[in-house]
Amino acid sequence: MVPASIPSPGISSIHLGFFTLHFYALCILVGIGLAIWLTTRRWRQRGQDPDVLWDIVFWAVIAGIIGARAYHVLITDPKGYFGPGADPTAVFRIWEGGLGIMGAVLFGAGAAWFVSRRNGLPLSVFADCVAPALLLAQACGRWGNWFNQELFGKPTTLPWGLEISPSSPNFPAGLPADTLFHPTFLYESLWNLLGVVVLLALDRRFQLRHGRLFALYMVYYGFGRLMIELFLRVDPALMIGGVRVHVWTSLAIVVAGLVIFVVVGRRGRRDGTEPAAPAAQAAPDATA
Repeated sequence: MVPASIPSPGISSIHLGFFTLHFYALCILVGIGLAIWLTTRRWRQRGQDPDVLWDIVFWAVIAGIIGARAYHVLITDPKGYFGPGADPTAVFRIWEGGLGIMGAVLFGAGAAWFVSRRNGLPLSVFADCVAPALLLAQACGRWGNWFNQELFGKPTTLPWGLEISPSSPNFPAGLPADTLFHPTFLYESLWNLLGVVVLLALDRRFQLRHGRLFALYMVYYGFGRLMIELFLRVDPALMIGGVRVHVWTSLAIVVAGLVIFVVVGRRGRRDGTEPAAPAAQAAPDATA
């Protein structure tokens, strides 16, 4: 039987004595754990020192979380934290939701670059290892939006429409209580899982190095996010030129990824460090 809709969870956390487990945070932590697992496998397959990887991961995760929160607070919804009637202390209530992957990647990349340089490694080595893992982490993290009943899309009559409680502060004003919405968390999660498979397959086939696989991650994720932001998302966001800021940042990510892929590929072929044809590849190295 085809379901009439996708229900939203009635709770977003559970209390364990003095400790409160927020499902949003749990989804993020599971995603980070899976990303570390996949990155570690790919790192070892490239013959790199695992101790160096843990050093990079430690600082990249911390910087990534700070960057993700900063992006949401300062770019996505600054009025929600610093506007009239807002509570600035909500900036620190990260369990209520509000992380921007674009800020996470930017800050995390900065930390990874610093640690990689300190260990005499180019950032591209880590970037290519972590690219599929980032999509895996994002696929898990998106389910936190489901638990928090947030960041859903426009109203829909499709059988997989998402139920949102009318009592939720995120329920759009003026709509009937039984309105269903596009489950953008599910769309993004499935898109990201498909991306993991695509990137791993491309890496296995073409042995992409020197940041080219990470560039493809930028193009793939940026395009998917661009489509959702353009056509589905309705949650509050900073507008630039009448367009959601995430549309501009997603477009910038796609363009930057394409430029990096082309420039690095040409440079690699010129220097003899990037194979020009798949026939010259050795397949086993890049599988995860």
